[in-house]
Amino acid sequence: MVFAEEDALYDPIDQFQKWFQNAQETNEQLPESMALATSNKHGRPSVRFVMFREIDNKGFVFYTNYNSRKANELLENPRASVAVHWLLSKRQIRIEGHVERIDSKESDSYFENRPRDAQLETWASRQSEVIVNRAWLDQRWMKFDARFQEEVPRPDWWGGYRLVPDVMEFWQQGENRIHDRLLYEKCEGRGWTLNRLAP
Repeated sequence: MVFAEEDALYDPIDQFQKWFQNAQETNEQLPESMALATSNKHGRPSVRFVMFREIDNKGFVFYTNYNSRKANELLENPRASVAVHWLLSKRQIRIEGHVERIDSKESDSYFENRPRDAQLETWASRQSEVIVNRAWLDQRWMKFDARFQEEVPRPDWWGGYRLVPDVMEFWQQGENRIHDRLLYEKCEGRGWTLNRLAP
């Protein structure tokens, strides 16, 4: 089925939500998984898979250690790009925009609802740092498991970011390699423009 301009919703975040719901219904594996690309002040890129945990009318929220490589790169260059691929749905979405930290209360709320193991891992891991061995990490996990007998608080060095898009491209596989590519671009004061790109 062709993805035509007249079928595209005005707001690309709404369009993403529509395709995401379809991906969930299609039983895609980890439909919330996205490849997040950042770069440092010298333009050296790095990419890794993270999960978007929330979508709102402002953008896409993910969580990480504020001392991680990605967080340090976002300090130097607060722009990032994301790619989402849904194999069964035969669709991809590219997102570009600026990244900002979310409110600490939002991070607190999300952290409180994480499984205890994930909360403890956040305390145990010094993400992106070189460590001695796996045993060191296991010992730290046990240390914090013993320290926090009941509630595990959110550490100051962990929280959420929101990718606020200004470019979103929707790609859908077509017959004979005639794929659909619809590009949304945000124009200051004029909302979103929509154009078709050649595959």
